[in-house]
Amino acid sequence: VFLIFLILLAQFNSFYNTALILSAVVMSTFGVLIGLLVAGEPFGIVMSGIGVVALAGIVVANNIVLIDTFDQVRKAHAPREAILITGAERLRPVLLTALNNVLGLLPLMFGVNIDMIGRAVTVDAPSSQWWIQLSQAIVYGLGFATVLTLILTPCALMLRENAAARIRYLVAMVLHPKSVYYY
Repeated sequence: VFLIFLILLAQFNSFYNTALILSAVVMSTFGVLIGLLVAGEPFGIVMSGIGVVALAGIVVANNIVLIDTFDQVRKAHAPREAILITGAERLRPVLLTALNNVLGLLPLMFGVNIDMIGRAVTVDAPSSQWWIQLSQAIVYGLGFATVLTLILTPCALMLRENAAARIRYLVAMVLHPKSVYYY
């Protein structure tokens, strides 16, 4: 996690963006735990843990796409407009990434196994049982993380912009009190 933090910090030059991305990873892990709890499934350290690591890669990629697009659009637009434009531009890639992964892992999650040589489809075969926990972790976590990416990340970006505007106002009020209007 620390290496991911350093790489993201080098890419964005922003502690806030880096912390926002890594908080999405933590929240998606909560999504895994909630999904497993609701389904009544155990958390296997090995395969569910590997699923959480794979999930972290997907969540980081989705958030990087969203935040990088916001930073680019923000140069030409006001913060609210930039968030709306970013959401419109990146809704499809984030949803397609999530749906692709979730739909691709559903057969594995339900234990469906296809025997090409024997031309048979089996459910809960011994070869598929090993991978069920990994696929459950990714499916549950990604479903939760997609909502976080599309709703919570833009809200957090707007929160940062509002805080920066308030700080600029307070600094201007302290440095030049007669030129700042009080509302």
